[in-house]
Amino acid sequence: MSEYINNREYRQKVLRELIMELHDGKTVDEVKVRFEKLIEGVSPTEISAMENALIREGMPVSEVQRLCDVHAAVFKGSIEEIHQSNDPREIPGHPVHTFLLENRAIERHIRKKLQPELDRYDKEGKEDAKQEIYDGLRKLLEIDKHYSRKENLLFPYLEKYEITAPPKVMWGVDDEIRDAIKECITIFQDEVTNPTEAVQKVEAAINRVEEMIFKEENILFPMALETLAEDEWLRIAKESKEIGFCMYEPTKEWKPVRVNLEEKAKAQGEKPAGDGYIQFETGNMTKEELEAMLNTLPVDITFVDKEGIVKYFSQGQERIFARTKAVIGRQVQNCHPPASMHIVEEIVEDLKSGKKDHEDFWIQMGDRFVHIRYFAVRSKEGEFLGVLEFTQNVTEIRNLTGEKRLVN
Repeated sequence: MSEYINNREYRQKVLRELIMELHDGKTVDEVKVRFEKLIEGVSPTEISAMENALIREGMPVSEVQRLCDVHAAVFKGSIEEIHQSNDPREIPGHPVHTFLLENRAIERHIRKKLQPELDRYDKEGKEDAKQEIYDGLRKLLEIDKHYSRKENLLFPYLEKYEITAPPKVMWGVDDEIRDAIKECITIFQDEVTNPTEAVQKVEAAINRVEEMIFKEENILFPMALETLAEDEWLRIAKESKEIGFCMYEPTKEWKPVRVNLEEKAKAQGEKPAGDGYIQFETGNMTKEELEAMLNTLPVDITFVDKEGIVKYFSQGQERIFARTKAVIGRQVQNCHPPASMHIVEEIVEDLKSGKKDHEDFWIQMGDRFVHIRYFAVRSKEGEFLGVLEFTQNVTEIRNLTGEKRLVN
């Protein structure tokens, strides 16, 4: 055991040195040989664990990310392929099977659509080839859905098992690939001033896409198959449609051999209903958490049930319209002046009948511009459950200009 620990600590020390060499300007080829010797006989999971440990010690994710190209170069050339059971990869509807078939579709698109047109444009400068490249790049940008499913469905489950470094690193590379494709789209959308440079940029973006495919299939997916339970894959499969697919969509629903969602609930941080938690389809919260969250929203919310009874209103810090607890249980018509009662009744009837799904109003209240919205609340089956009144002070929102992104 002590020998294993010593080897692991030694590998981690060398890994840190290699990252710093890359930081100082050494090329992939210059560190490739040493990295290859370092990870000889080591599985992708252990390599990821070492990178994860470096990040926990304080090394920036951006530094660890420098190893991505080294991973690809070494794994392609020498490391023995380590796979879990091939079954999930071969079962239609399983998330990994879907990811793999998307990768095959992306490769076909590059090989049959983009690369031939790039070659033709580079040699002949044909205008129609330029348009084909533009269309092909826009199609390639569907890869955003592929990456989004990784980032928003697969990565959260890995993080529950304290595998945080690979997701952070890969997400950063995904974003770089997205940006590279978008840059190429912009170039070919307008007049191309330097065709040779434009073609080189597209080829560089394609190369990064292909490298990511390799990293997914030789590092990420094997590691995930080693780690995630069957019911966790089922959750990923069920939620994938909400994000969408890239150039391929599964036609069959995957049905695992054994699924016990209740057994895994506690391990995944979920609390059973009746234990102080309210269980929703997309998570669970305590009554205290739910109430605090609703009262934190910068809007006023009021819910009126299908019988026209006021059942709930939020209590935010800055209310727009006065509400008291005495309103609970009242008919909604009685909460409005007689002169406007018929309008309220008409709105409710339109929402209830399905004639409308929402009705909007906006008014100036002193220095505040207020947006008032009424929504029909319906069950999954379409049954009318009531009306949601949603009121918001949008004065500051109306004054927004330009952009403020998260990265800023």
